[in-house]
Amino acid sequence: MKKDPRHRAREAALQILYQWEIGRGDVDRAAETFFSQQWPDADRPADELRDFASTLAHDTVDRLDAIDPLIAGTAERWRPERMAVLDRLILRMALCELQRDRGTPAAVVINEALELARTFSTEEAVKFINGMLDAIRKKIDAERKGHEGHEGHEGKTR
Repeated sequence: MKKDPRHRAREAALQILYQWEIGRGDVDRAAETFFSQQWPDADRPADELRDFASTLAHDTVDRLDAIDPLIAGTAERWRPERMAVLDRLILRMALCELQRDRGTPAAVVINEALELARTFSTEEAVKFINGMLDAIRKKIDAERKGHEGHEGHEGKTR
C-alpha cells in the first residue's frame, strides 16, 4: 500500500529531527544528509514534499522554547528531556504544526502523530502521545479563543 505523500514527508521530518537530536548538529545539515542518503534520486520525492519535511523539521527546532514548556506543563512528572527520544520528537513536531499551521485541522495533525508513533514507537507511546496532544490542543484552543475574544472587545471601545 502506497503511503500518503504528506505522511511520508512527516516521516522524513521525524527522521531529520532524530538525526539532529542524536548528532546535536545543525537541522539543515541533518536534512541534507537525510535526503542524500535516505531518498536517493531514483526515489526522490517531489520538491514540495521535500520542502514540507525540511521546513517542518526546521520550524520545530526553532519553536522549542515555546513547545517544550507546553509539554512539560502537561506531562505529569515528566520533563521532555526524560521522555523517549522519538516520542518527544513526535510531540514536538505535532505541536509545531498545531501552532504554525491553522490550515491543517488539529484532528489531522494528531492522527498523523499517532501514525508516526505506531510506526516508530510503542502502543503505550501512542496512548501517551494521544493524551498529551489532546490536552495541549485544548489549551491552545482556549488561548486562541481568549485572544480572539480580548481583541474583539478592544475593537468595540469608543
